Amino acid sequence: MGHNRKIIYLAGFLFSMPIALTSYINSSYLGTFVDESYVGIIYIVAAALSIIAMLFMDKILTRFGNRQTSLLFSLLLAVSLLTLSFSGAPFLIIASFILYFLSINFVIASLDIFVEDFSEKATIGRFRGLYLTLVNSSWVIAQLISGSVINKSSLRGVYLLSAGFVLLVCVIFKLFLKNFKDPAYKKVPILKNIEYFAENKHISKIYLINLILKFFFAWMIIYTPIYLHEYLLFGWDQIGIIFTIMLLPFVILEFPLGKLSDKIGEKKMLIAGFLISAIFTLLIPLIVVPKLLFWALVLFATRIGAATIEVMSESYFFKSVPEEDAEETAFFRNTGPLSFILAPLVATPLLLFLPAFQYLFYVLGAVLLAGLWITLRLEDVR
Repeated sequence: MGHNRKIIYLAGFLFSMPIALTSYINSSYLGTFVDESYVGIIYIVAAALSIIAMLFMDKILTRFGNRQTSLLFSLLLAVSLLTLSFSGAPFLIIASFILYFLSINFVIASLDIFVEDFSEKATIGRFRGLYLTLVNSSWVIAQLISGSVINKSSLRGVYLLSAGFVLLVCVIFKLFLKNFKDPAYKKVPILKNIEYFAENKHISKIYLINLILKFFFAWMIIYTPIYLHEYLLFGWDQIGIIFTIMLLPFVILEFPLGKLSDKIGEKKMLIAGFLISAIFTLLIPLIVVPKLLFWALVLFATRIGAATIEVMSESYFFKSVPEEDAEETAFFRNTGPLSFILAPLVATPLLLFLPAFQYLFYVLGAVLLAGLWITLRLEDVR
């Protein structure tokens, strides 16, 4: 089991590299092929199709098994990244981005099943904290190198490099984890799934908390690079430095906080996380000068809160749901693509009425305060 856990940690680290390299440039890259006002719509379509596809995850897992499913969608991700790198046709770029988005969500959910299988319930916080720390360290490394890659080879070079990392992940799924035993994946109709989440109040609350966190991530991923690059005129190399510093809390905090959650529960730290993220997000519109270090520190502070929320919500959910409940896991993971529907749906019309682009972050701060209100009504699970 220990060997398999190390393999999954390595796979999670390598798989996160292409996501980290591309996530903060996707909106800008798509904007070179379509009008910027349509970028949000592309995200909405990609996210909606991902949610629909993941409704069939239990059938895919039952048919192919988790290892083969991970390999299949990793290969599809590699194909989409290569197309994004080499194609110049807007239609192919959009189609490839949708495939990229869908494949990422499937592999993330599949990796969840591996991690949970190799963890004991009493130490889920610890192991998920370590897994998230390794995964998020790839985000920091990616930001360190992304600016240099863009300057030397343009945005296309980032997608090509990302494809290389995904191919390494494919090798892992092909050669290792052959002794993994798939559980009997349960099929739960979508209405039953919704009913399950609605009836289990602690599960529904942690789902909403995770949705708000992913909404925060989606909002930041789509609109922060645009604001920094187009409005404050930071170069991509400077943005890479800012994002590297910004993401450090995910590497520093999540493992020790995950261990701590196994001892004291998650609620107190969730409250602290939402308070910190909300306060510093509400400060963003007040910063109108392109001071690199100041921006890096403020965004760093927002991620101290976000890292705390992330590991606490993950630990809470996976302490409550067994691994064979693939539908519940997929439903929980749909917060990711769902947030990429909700964020542009909310932000796009707001941009027509708000007096300045940076006012978007006041709205995001208010959403985080709603997450704090939900957390105050949460009960710890041991």
